Amino acid sequence: MTGKLMTGHDSGSYSGGQTGGTAHSASVRCHLAVQLFADIPELAEDMEARPKQGEAGLAFAQRLLLSPTPEEAVTFMAQLFARRVSIWWGHECLRYLGRLLDPLDLEMMTLCANWVAAPDEANRLKVAQSVENCPTRSPGVWLAMAAGWSGGSMSPPDTPVVPPPRFLTGRGVNAAVLSALARGKRADRQETLETFIAMAHDLV
Repeated sequence: MTGKLMTGHDSGSYSGGQTGGTAHSASVRCHLAVQLFADIPELAEDMEARPKQGEAGLAFAQRLLLSPTPEEAVTFMAQLFARRVSIWWGHECLRYLGRLLDPLDLEMMTLCANWVAAPDEANRLKVAQSVENCPTRSPGVWLAMAAGWSGGSMSPPDTPVVPPPRFLTGRGVNAAVLSALARGKRADRQETLETFIAMAHDLV
């Protein structure tokens, strides 16, 4: 079971309206899986599976769990969620694997949780700046990078603002979760992935 997602402004959320006549939760970018591939074409670079026409995002993620590459369920959900929710889901996935993490990961996770609780620019900058001198790209560091990519600018100071592409946060969350998963026993992987997707259902 996931921890409670703090209320507040969902930084980087995608309003989207209704897709195919079906209302969807504000936690996700869109209802239909094919629409997410259209909205974020970079997703096709990160996974092999493709959704069916009319297939809901959560249904597609559930089907991915039964595929030869069930890890793609994580890849897909990391992008399906609005950015703030994606960070929180990633945080909860890492917390589930907390025994496999080191103090640096836990420190980065705390900063990410603070941003989720108050997703303002000051907290985003604190997270983004925290990763600059990190010696490794461990799960917690990837999560912090994902939060840092949720807004602001990727250009140097005193230059025109270049917002991060919206796929970067999801890609960072994916790297965080899968790199943590890789630290565990392979025999436990399928059960852990199923738990992660069940946690995702709780956040929709």
